[in-house]
Amino acid sequence: MINEFLNIELNESPYHGLQLCIIKKYMIKMPSYESFIVNNFCILLMKSGALKIQLKDTIHDLSAQDLLVIPKNSFLTLLAVEDKLKLYLVAFTAEFATQNCFRKELVDAFYFFIAKFSLKITLDQKDFLVLSLIYKLIYFVRKEGKLNGIEAELHRISFNLLLYELRSIHAKYTSEASLNFSRKERVLIQFFTILSIHCKKQHSVKFYAGSLFITAGYLSKIVKHITGKPVKILIAESIITEAKNLLEDSQLSVADIAEELAFSNASTFSVFFKRHTSIAPSRYRTNAIERLKNQ
Repeated sequence: MINEFLNIELNESPYHGLQLCIIKKYMIKMPSYESFIVNNFCILLMKSGALKIQLKDTIHDLSAQDLLVIPKNSFLTLLAVEDKLKLYLVAFTAEFATQNCFRKELVDAFYFFIAKFSLKITLDQKDFLVLSLIYKLIYFVRKEGKLNGIEAELHRISFNLLLYELRSIHAKYTSEASLNFSRKERVLIQFFTILSIHCKKQHSVKFYAGSLFITAGYLSKIVKHITGKPVKILIAESIITEAKNLLEDSQLSVADIAEELAFSNASTFSVFFKRHTSIAPSRYRTNAIERLKNQ
């Protein structure tokens, strides 16, 4: 079951990049020491029992209240499982994670998603209970199998709650030195931090590269290598995220929003928005209002 879940095809998931499973009683369905590659980013939270696995050269003995971050493309070997194993597993794609890390309050959570090494943390009782409740919220929202109205909003909120809690856990249990990021990974984290602060007004790769004292070409190469997406696309996605928030939550006109996001005029903003969402800003706002009325 663990093998099947860790390598689930997330692009076919109803939520296009996120899946969560609550395992109440794990039964071994593979021979001991069978190994496989983990295709997704995964976070495992132990509720009870014991699990012994090897990730690359590191062996992890997991028991109740242990949190394990499993990087994408990790080589995993299941070594031992004890009876009454209960755990939570969440798996997601890099694209799903990055789309939810543009807020400056959530950039720290991105540390979990670019690390090439596994990270084990033994949580205290309070942090375990909070995180397990968030897992359950994501699970039951996803179980509804809907992507409209209040269910879609709960889906977004519940994953953001997970990111907030991971950010808190990162700050409480680890130090930057212990994470041992490469220079390229640090540049990427710094880029996301600057992007979350300045994306409303700064739309060029040159600005972000200059802020990091590197060339635009080098920044583009790093971002593409680690995230798999061009830096221009990430900048555009962050602008679209801000635009959607303004269209949904404010009384500003489309022209006012265009000015707020540093576009020369409403027409330029509308063309940009439609190119990246396939819908005009005015239509997006109308649809958002209709969703609220139907809730």
